[in-house]
Amino acid sequence: MSEQEATEQKANQPLIQEPCLCREIVNQFREVFGVSPKVREHFTNSRIEHLSNASRHGTKIAVE
Repeated sequence: MSEQEATEQKANQPLIQEPCLCREIVNQFREVFGVSPKVREHFTNSRIEHLSNASRHGTKIAVE
């Protein structure tokens, strides 16, 4: 098998990810308390907004 064929074979395999403990806790919370789709949408939008604003923090330093 050539290197290109091996690379193509890997690209066709499904991506396997480690489970995130925080995501598992949130999923369990949703399951137990029956979080509505509207609330889930709010949480998702809130998280996206938080991540979008995170990069704006910092201090500019003058370099001589």
